[in-house]
Amino acid sequence: MCGIIGFTGRLDAVDVLLHGLAELEYRGYDSAGIAFFDGPAVDTIKTAGKVQILADKVERNHPKNIHCGIGHTRWATHGGVSDLNSHPHTAGQVTLIHNGIIENYMHLAAGMAAEGIYPVSQTDTEIAAMVINSFYEGDPIEAIRKAVKKLTGAYAFCIMFADRPGTIYSIRNGSPLVASHFKDGSVIASDMVALLRYSKDYFVVPENHIVVLTEEAITVEDLEGNQIRPEMLHVSWDVSAAQKGGFPHFMLKEIYDQPEALRNTIMPRITDGMPDLTQDGIPDELFTGCSRVILSACGTAMHAEMLGRNMMERLLRIPVSVEIASEFRYSNPIVDDKTLLITVSQSGETADSLAAIRLVKERGGKTLSVVNVKGSTIARESDYVLYTHAGPEIAVASTKAYSVQVAALYLIAFHWARITGKCTDDQVRALVEEFIHLPEHVSEVLSHDADIKAISQKLIDCHDLFFIGRGLDYALSCEGSLKLKEVSYIHSEAYAAGELKHGTISLISDNVPVIALATQKDVYAKMVSNIREVRSRGAMVIMLTGYDMPTEYGLCEHQIRIPKCSDIFAPILMVPILQFLAYYAAVGRGLNVDQPRNLAKSVTVE
Repeated sequence: MCGIIGFTGRLDAVDVLLHGLAELEYRGYDSAGIAFFDGPAVDTIKTAGKVQILADKVERNHPKNIHCGIGHTRWATHGGVSDLNSHPHTAGQVTLIHNGIIENYMHLAAGMAAEGIYPVSQTDTEIAAMVINSFYEGDPIEAIRKAVKKLTGAYAFCIMFADRPGTIYSIRNGSPLVASHFKDGSVIASDMVALLRYSKDYFVVPENHIVVLTEEAITVEDLEGNQIRPEMLHVSWDVSAAQKGGFPHFMLKEIYDQPEALRNTIMPRITDGMPDLTQDGIPDELFTGCSRVILSACGTAMHAEMLGRNMMERLLRIPVSVEIASEFRYSNPIVDDKTLLITVSQSGETADSLAAIRLVKERGGKTLSVVNVKGSTIARESDYVLYTHAGPEIAVASTKAYSVQVAALYLIAFHWARITGKCTDDQVRALVEEFIHLPEHVSEVLSHDADIKAISQKLIDCHDLFFIGRGLDYALSCEGSLKLKEVSYIHSEAYAAGELKHGTISLISDNVPVIALATQKDVYAKMVSNIREVRSRGAMVIMLTGYDMPTEYGLCEHQIRIPKCSDIFAPILMVPILQFLAYYAAVGRGLNVDQPRNLAKSVTVE
């Protein structure tokens, strides 16, 4: 969601802020702004639109010798996209930026209106600034302590007080923040990518703790005034991993990153040809004491869980459900001490997934998270965590994170089946032997980039498109459809192929594209029948099949085959094909592939 950056120190703060905001653009935003101490005053420059528009506006204003400031990219929630609603917001002595949602802002605004005090913007953020300012009597920390008792919702604040030049204050509840002190000052941001230029060592800002940043140091204290020493973390990848590396877009680079990401996720967890979760600190008892599994996530991560459910039920023969995280906590779910919740999240900060974890823990269940970001909130609050090793993913549309999430869930299923005796060692060893060769097979799929690009040109001018599949192919179809609509804005839907006759087939007409996934041998004949049904009604069929699947003349206009593999691994090899189709359709339509409209990389509010 929104991007936050703050700096105080010996460097040019304006340069630090603009560079940080540029690094955070991938999160999705519609406006940007900075505020800084310019002598005895706090100045603000902000605008609707891109960071480059802000940079041009800053250049015209020529701020010089600036050493402390805060910056923000806004993803609109309260109030439209405008200069006025852009952050930072100022109320009296207080200037702040905010990621999150203040749920009781209307109640707070009504109380101020009764006293004749009104905001100038339509945002909940300005109300938060007004609340903090109302408590400010010269002690910033005391004002923050009193204000947060009045605020309900999620927030990450960076705050400057006009009479405290050179100092930035911060507090968070739910929304992420990371911070680092280095030789030239102190920096804080909503994402590690904005800090990498200065340091690879950082800490996650603890919830409900007040952080004070100065040129000399960063201090952290709880709301009772007790200072704490946060745990320092280290980034294992460098800034080049967060750059395009010669590719025209991050999305394309990250599609090509998948073999390495898979290798980095799989291979450290294989010992003597068997799955081994020892390094993750996940005890066997977590699985042996479980009688029910709930997989809960949002968006792409939920689609990864759909494949994971199939694998777990196939091998473990216990009930596994996939729940939309945004609905889960409101459904009064049945949870007991034999329940295991597995949450999947690329960022580790997804608000709805975090709420699901907290609910399950309250009711006595166990939690295991699959995340990509070390030290993220979901990772810290779960009982156990399995980190994927995809490296930074900058494009809003997830690609390599999805592949490694599927791989991680497969690893869990293999290990679980072995330790519970649901599969013999020989059976698991055979699965793992093929599993570890997936990265090289994915590389082979990537070599057909040009062929898939040519086929994607057939999609550029279409208005509607359908994906169909059965079993694992249907689960993958859901992700393929999401990816296409995310970046190309083509209306796309995924359907279980057997459901076509129950209404959906009425939408098929001449030249409507249908992408048919047919990699599963046990339902292949049924899929062929479904493809004939849409072909007979004029559909233009792109058929994605296994290595040795037969096809008859006239069944499809285009066919793409994946390398030879067992059916259960076919979805992982099919992933890049669907991502290429989405990517090249969007490029062909002249769209901003890395930053699709209205979307944010990390959804940190409900």
